[in-house]
Formats: sequence, C-alpha cells, structure tokens
Amino acid sequence: MAEKKNILTYEGLKQLEDELQDLKVNKRKEVSQKIKEAREQGDLSENAEYDAAKDEQRDIEARIEEIDKILKNAEVVVEDEVDVDTVNIGCLVRILDMEFNDELEYKIVGSTEANSLKGKISNESPVGKALIGARKDDVIEIEINGNSFKYKVLEIQKSN
Repeated sequence: MAEKKNILTYEGLKQLEDELQDLKVNKRKEVSQKIKEAREQGDLSENAEYDAAKDEQRDIEARIEEIDKILKNAEVVVEDEVDVDTVNIGCLVRILDMEFNDELEYKIVGSTEANSLKGKISNESPVGKALIGARKDDVIEIEINGNSFKYKVLEIQKSN
C-alpha cells in the first residue's frame, strides 16, 4: 500500500527541515555529551542521569525518523498558486459561527501542520473537511458527536 502523502505548506516544510537540522546537529551532540558525562560517574546500573540521557537519545532518534518519513512523503502546497474562489489547503478562511454569531479565522493545512491554538486546522478535521471546496457565502453544516454546527464562509484569501 502506498504511503499517505503528507500535505505541507512551505512554512510547515521549513519548520520541519529546521527542526530536523537542530536535532541532527545540536541535540544529538548535547545528548551524546550527557551520556558521556553520566558514564564517567561510574556504575551505570543505578545511574539516573545515564538512563535519562539514553531516554532522551531514543526520543531524539525517534523524532528524526518521524520527520524523515514525513519529509520523504511530503507534498508541498504552493500557496501563491492557491485558488481563492474555493476553500483549499493553504487558504486563510474567515467564517461565521451562525449559532454564536462569532467570526473565526483559520488557515487550512495538512494534518502534519495542524495546530488549532495557532488557527491552523487540518483538511482532514471535520471543519476543515467540510470547508474544502466551499465558496464565499456558502453555509456549511457539520455534525460532530451528535451536535450540529453551521458556519458561513465570509472570506477566502491567500495565507501569505
């Protein structure tokens, strides 16, 4: 089975590349030094610093592997070329929560970049999925856990 493509914006791609570089260049070196210092303390069987450093090393290597896998299957959305007639990945969309008369603004991104606290929702999330393909003034209805939500698309724009 083909692996799922990881849809990324250029910003998301850059963040992952920077994190990978930091992990490989800085974090590996730091944890290696911690392991070396812990070894110098002698008996490793009851050495908490050594165990903690080895755990950190394992976490770093796992994250490096995870980022490598994401980047290997990355598909970058060119945000300058995003069509703003309809909601798409890479768009900034302003919507109206019709129940609370509250305006919300989201950037639609791939699941790898999603971070609702930063206003980035995944194209695979219930709201993101419903918004994809919607046009300005469309009203979308989403059902989540038996609750119904209505949103009106107010504006679609390029996010950069």
